Amino acid sequence: MPSPGSRSAPPSRVSASEVIVKIVILFLVGMGVMAMFGKLRFPGQKKLASAKCPKCGRFRIGKGPCPCRKGKTK
Repeated sequence: MPSPGSRSAPPSRVSASEVIVKIVILFLVGMGVMAMFGKLRFPGQKKLASAKCPKCGRFRIGKGPCPCRKGKTK
């Protein structure tokens, strides 16, 4: 009669390197899936494009004009 803690199949031995390889592969697959969804539609991309100055290409912060359009004062 088998003891209460034993199983019918012998336990399989998996080395630590195999576990690490599986974890790395799952991580890379997950990152690939996230990248595919990110390429489909990046939220707020139109808003970011409209926040750039059409003349110099710098990002405008606030509602005022871009520093390249301000008149130089002495």
